[in-house]
This record gives sequence, structure tokens and C-alpha cells, in this order.
Amino acid sequence: MSDILNEAIEGLTERLAGKNLGGSVRFDIKNEGSIHVDGDNIRIAEDDADCTLGASGKNFRKLLDGKLNPTLAVMSGKLSIGGDMTIAVKLAANL
Repeated sequence: MSDILNEAIEGLTERLAGKNLGGSVRFDIKNEGSIHVDGDNIRIAEDDADCTLGASGKNFRKLLDGKLNPTLAVMSGKLSIGGDMTIAVKLAANL
């Protein structure tokens, strides 16, 4: 398992604890793997999700570190989003 996946699970667990996003999310991290979030269940998996986000490892790390604004990342092409945008907006408020 890659370091970025481990860091992502740790960071997402901390930030999303007790939050209701209204559905499931999958983060696809280029050349690393995928993380599936469904409530407080955060794990490495490529399961289907209501909302999917894709980014490079470098940009995903910046998102977790608060150095990359999710909205600006989407607008600049550093983050792709598919599926339920309502969930993406709720998620962005917690990153």
C-alpha cells in the first residue's frame, strides 16, 4: 500500500468523522489507487460511488494539506469530479 493512500485514509478519517456527506465518494489517485468513503467507513477500494474525484498524487496531497482549494482545483483541471455534485460540495467544505 502506498504512503499517499495511508496518509489519505488517516487524513480523511480525521476530517470526515461524524460528517454526513449524503452518499459515498471514491477518490481515484493516479498511479496510486482508489479510496472509498461511505459514512465513517474509509478504505482502499475501487467500489462504485455516488461521487468520484480524480487527481494526481501530488495534487491530492495538496488537497489534504489544505494547500489546494478544491473549487480552484476543479476549475484549473487539477481535480476531476463525476456523479453527484451535491456530495462534492459537502466534501469540499470538509477538506
